[in-house]
Amino acid sequence: MIRDTLFTLGSLYRDDLRVTGYRFGSGEKAACIVGAMRGNEVQQMYVASQLVRELRALEAQGRVVPGKEILVVPSVNHFSMNIGKRFWSLDNTDINRMFPGYDQSETTQRIAAKLFEHVSGYKLGMQFASFYMPGDFLPHVKMMDLGYQSAELGKQFGLPYVILRTPRPYDSTTLNYNWQVWETTAFSVYSTATDDIDERSARESVEAVLRFLDAQGVLNMGLMPQGEPSTVITEDHLPAVHAPASGVYRRFMHPGDRVRRGQVICEILHPLEGEVIERVKSPVDGRVFFAHHSPLVSERAVIYKIITED
Repeated sequence: MIRDTLFTLGSLYRDDLRVTGYRFGSGEKAACIVGAMRGNEVQQMYVASQLVRELRALEAQGRVVPGKEILVVPSVNHFSMNIGKRFWSLDNTDINRMFPGYDQSETTQRIAAKLFEHVSGYKLGMQFASFYMPGDFLPHVKMMDLGYQSAELGKQFGLPYVILRTPRPYDSTTLNYNWQVWETTAFSVYSTATDDIDERSARESVEAVLRFLDAQGVLNMGLMPQGEPSTVITEDHLPAVHAPASGVYRRFMHPGDRVRRGQVICEILHPLEGEVIERVKSPVDGRVFFAHHSPLVSERAVIYKIITED
């Protein structure tokens, strides 16, 4: 293992931001894995750190295929993580909406440019991403549907679902999108948590990446735990359930639970009087993919996404 400071960003009032990468093997730029890019992505940083730990042991055992290089970048935005902010601490901008970056512009664009310089050119790219809404969700792999990706590759992670996402205009500035534009086959890997560490799903994510790298001939794992058969879906199969009112949120269903059309899946209570003001019912038959978990909810917020059985 080679520990490498990929780049340093100077700071007037704090220590410099140093972004560290860990290299395993040498030769062809085979695979790059990026962890936390947002300050609340504690789980994503933790998963990447556990992957570093596993790869270090595997390299010592000679299981990195000769002529292949793997780069892992566990954390990019630890400035914000240190003070508990999701986005860049000075101007509240999102590094993962700044790619491919510009080294003569705002801070987060310069960070994106410096990072992209180091993670470009790899055959495979994986990002431990966080869901854009606060809540719990099923582990899955997401791929941008740019017309030349292969959902079959996504199945090699062995996670329950592979989701094909039709890009929207704001996706064009994400790492995943730009990786693919520059001919890296890219995947976003989601475990079940963001702000907290979930050991079980962290282990699932690490095993999923190792399983994928083994299938792609980057690692020689020998015996490897089998993953789950993956179902490929699009975001059209994930209808959202919106909160009809604001108030205290009482959740009844959790990710992975099966629901039936008309089944009560949560209640919303009046925050001052304690009475139930809404009983929210499932609009479809299916399986819960995402469930809001904060104790309060705002009107029209997404509280569930359900995988339809149609």
